[in-house]
Amino acid sequence: MRRALIVGLDDYPGCALHGCVNDAQRLTQVLSRHHNGRVNFHCETITAPPAKVTRPLLREKISELFKEHADVAFLHFSGHGTVNGLGGYLVTPDHCPYDVGIAMTEVLALANQSPVTDVFITLDCCHSGAFGVLPAVSNEKVVLADGVSVITATRSGQEALEEGGGGVFTSLLVEALEGGAAGLLGEVSAATIYAYIDNAMGAWDQRPLFKANVSRFVKLREAAPRLQPSLVQKLTVHFPLPAEPLGLSPEFEPEVEPHDAEKEARFRDFQKFRDAGLVEPIGAQSLYHAAIQSKACGLTTLGRYYWRLVNEGKI
Repeated sequence: MRRALIVGLDDYPGCALHGCVNDAQRLTQVLSRHHNGRVNFHCETITAPPAKVTRPLLREKISELFKEHADVAFLHFSGHGTVNGLGGYLVTPDHCPYDVGIAMTEVLALANQSPVTDVFITLDCCHSGAFGVLPAVSNEKVVLADGVSVITATRSGQEALEEGGGGVFTSLLVEALEGGAAGLLGEVSAATIYAYIDNAMGAWDQRPLFKANVSRFVKLREAAPRLQPSLVQKLTVHFPLPAEPLGLSPEFEPEVEPHDAEKEARFRDFQKFRDAGLVEPIGAQSLYHAAIQSKACGLTTLGRYYWRLVNEGKI
């Protein structure tokens, strides 16, 4: 079971935001299903407007998300955030002096104590980098239970920006889940999401933070794969030894006679492997020239990595 709570709050009296509801709706759409239409997360989406999101309501929903066992629980918050000497807060529209919202330490405690196997939290709000820090202990210590991963839009002292009708961070998060952060087989994880967002933000922009205590990365979504697993499994068939080049000849190239149907079929696989960065020509500038000049091709470093995965039965 995989469940997600997605919160987008624009309706702040006197300090309204303009992209958080849109953020929540877009994230819900991409997170609900894998690229092939299969159900992914069962999402509950809370937005203001139209809802009146109060501190008790948000606290209740976050508690419900983490209360019961699940394989994965995903929490996303887009809205205002703030920080003081006691730590960071997710601000709710009913904020008032000395009671601005839900303490990030409270959310952290619920996540850490949860029976959920893997917890993934994304925060698109100002000062979101304060999440996980315990000021009463030390500003340098982050305490996350096993299986908890957090990506925040900013460091503790930074503002989170909106652009083009949505948060900069959440827009990149949606792009990453849609496939921008997908691996060769389409898998999207917390690590690949952070790498995608980190690379997209410049040195002078808001800087995302990634905090995790995990021994493995759970698949958060399946995007369209660059290669089908059945094709990747052919690596060990085409290349019995990963470091051994494979000799080519003109018969491999369909545009050159004489034709050999079996070799031409293999060559089409090699071309797909080349496009994915798994195979490269040896002694020639392209696979085409390697074939007509009777040169060779071989696995790249990435190709040898996937060869090992196939050989060990992991793909």
